[in-house]
Amino acid sequence: MRNKVIVLDIIFIFLMFSNSFAQNNEYDYAKHADPFWGAAEDWWTGGHTFAGAAMPFGMVKLGPDCNNKNTNSGYDRNGKIHGFSHTHASGAGGNPKYGNILVMATRGEIDVNNYGSERINEFAEPGFFSVDYTDYNINAEFTVTHSVGFHRYRFNEGGQSNILFDLGSYLTWVDDDWTQEFVGSGIQIISDTEIQGYSRIRKGWGNGDAYTVYFYAVLDTPAQKTGTWKSGKINPKSNSEADTGDPVGGYFSFDAEKGQVISVKVGISFLGVEKAKSNISKEIDHWNFSKIKDDAYNAWNKELGKIKIQQTNKDYLEIFYSALYHAFLQPTDRTGENPKWNSDKPYYDDFYCIWDTFRATHPLILLINPERQAGMINALLDIYKNEGYMPDARSGNSTGITQGGSNSDVLIADAFVKGLKGIDYSVGLNAMIKNAEVPPGGEEDKYGRAGIPDYNSLGYLAPEHKRAGSRTMEYAFNDYCIAVVADGLGKKSVADKYLRRSDNWKNLWNTFVEDEGAKGFIIPRDRDGSWQLDWDLHHVGSLDDWLYEGNSWEYSLYVPHNIAELIHYCGGAERFEQRLDTFFTKKSVSTNPHTSGYYNVSNEPGFLTPLLYNYIGKQWKSARLIHRIMRENYTTGIDGLPGNDDSGSMSAWYVFHTLGFYPVAGTDVYLISSPKNQKSEIIISDNKKIIINAEGVNDKNIYIQSCKLNGKPYNRCWFRHSDIIDGAVIDFIMGDKPSKWSMNGELPPSLSYQY
Repeated sequence: MRNKVIVLDIIFIFLMFSNSFAQNNEYDYAKHADPFWGAAEDWWTGGHTFAGAAMPFGMVKLGPDCNNKNTNSGYDRNGKIHGFSHTHASGAGGNPKYGNILVMATRGEIDVNNYGSERINEFAEPGFFSVDYTDYNINAEFTVTHSVGFHRYRFNEGGQSNILFDLGSYLTWVDDDWTQEFVGSGIQIISDTEIQGYSRIRKGWGNGDAYTVYFYAVLDTPAQKTGTWKSGKINPKSNSEADTGDPVGGYFSFDAEKGQVISVKVGISFLGVEKAKSNISKEIDHWNFSKIKDDAYNAWNKELGKIKIQQTNKDYLEIFYSALYHAFLQPTDRTGENPKWNSDKPYYDDFYCIWDTFRATHPLILLINPERQAGMINALLDIYKNEGYMPDARSGNSTGITQGGSNSDVLIADAFVKGLKGIDYSVGLNAMIKNAEVPPGGEEDKYGRAGIPDYNSLGYLAPEHKRAGSRTMEYAFNDYCIAVVADGLGKKSVADKYLRRSDNWKNLWNTFVEDEGAKGFIIPRDRDGSWQLDWDLHHVGSLDDWLYEGNSWEYSLYVPHNIAELIHYCGGAERFEQRLDTFFTKKSVSTNPHTSGYYNVSNEPGFLTPLLYNYIGKQWKSARLIHRIMRENYTTGIDGLPGNDDSGSMSAWYVFHTLGFYPVAGTDVYLISSPKNQKSEIIISDNKKIIINAEGVNDKNIYIQSCKLNGKPYNRCWFRHSDIIDGAVIDFIMGDKPSKWSMNGELPPSLSYQY
């Protein structure tokens, strides 16, 4: 009987998805997306995803701040909820940002210093979050529009009930130079249903300038009593607190009846309280909470429905749509909310950081939402016009730290070679060249390229520069990106100059260094050209080291524009294959449980590496490896991610490989891995679709036996963006053993083929 039920369940799922392909977007995709997915707060392995209510790329991210706010995304599965604030980031490691304009409902006498509550019955779905506060016997529900948080509180016991607005609250975590710091706040109670004010905070991730979040809130129920507080001292007869550099707040108290429901609309803005107020009037001109909740859910369903997958495994469905959901939380669309200059261009914040997102998140957005990606790039160019440089990281309206290269260059090149319209690529090229040529002075950790005079004269960065090794490798790829755009714009001499510089990775390559049978690694090279031959090839560095978040094994494989030349430097295809085998199987000393061999699945420098077998005609090894990585490191639930999601980076990596291909960012090439779904349909415009069929695919049948592109036999383990962007049908036949498919096909494009 049990087997029969399982069979019927599989048939039901299959029929539902078959129906969804026939009836555009009628299937409920959003029900598979779990906002709690990857929200684990563990320092090393936690995904730190945002677990609250948000719209796709929305400005308001309304979620719980837990345990005195000592988390990155605000969420912690244990301990008390301190309240719900309206600004958060998703998936970042290190010191947090935001946690502004916090609201909390309580019962009894007001305590503005210790008002958190234990909780039960947490529930979240796209655009909605609910929880029960056990300390107060209150049910709290939250939904959102783009700029407004909608709160609804049910007071399950009668008596004094309160709604607090804490403008001194913000997220903290690690106590270091980047810890967020309070600057100031002000508040005004306008009436027994209205309150407004602001909170100003500085630093946090990227060590940014002070930012100000303004708010206006309106309640649907008049309060019996109101008051304010400053630095923890209640002023029950006050209706305002001026900004004296102290944390302030305000409260509304009610003599509530048992079961009474009170709703609150909170609009935020980075421009002022009047703009916050107008955001409410434009986005929620009623008190129908259910309608806003449904609208948010439907918006997510539409966004997630841009990729329809036919999959009989419920867990795979949940992981896929949870990943797709988290890939669309950031960057944040703040068009019309730029406090620093007036512009008619789009404005996006929380790129946070392009070093993470250029590899998979932005190529995914470009593929299924090209207008959105064009807006993001135009925002980068507008920042360049007004501040002098494109950012590599940005949050709180402030450019943050550049972790490696000037990887906004990669986004420009990626868009250019894929023909993304609506972008002034001449301006883009100027911005890229400035990164490559103009020293940013005392701001070299934030703008352009640190140490660029030395890089341009020596051909590499000497070790006295922080992250000299990883920056040199990334600068070389960034130079390739400049060359591609310059060549496409007809600037031949410019293209030739930067194409030559794209070989600079070779200047750190020492042919004679050996480890574990592999010969040739990048190691530090002093200014006089001498080598540091005692360099530990396994050392994983941080911001102040020679390599950033990776070791020499990883970064010696980072030449995405010229893998063929890299293979030559490694000693040819056979030795390259042996090197990859060692890289993915050798036992690592890392304490990270998601580290596979010397390969670290939880970090971005290795995102492309599992596909490198494609470049030596061994695509089946990439397929086997990627399926293993997904199976062993991605699961359902709060611990579902193998590391920090980093603005949807880990999520987007999974989405691509479930579909069966992966982008070489900055180029127009996608490498074929191995599809996980029976059928995938990618909606790229109103009348264009990419349909991927994988006949016979299952957990054992992971190897491609044959392939057709638009009905014609196809034996290459890669394709170009132009092959699919006008619509395409890719048909795979899958099997449980490697085949000869693609072994004799043309290898993926590279600058040279010298092996």
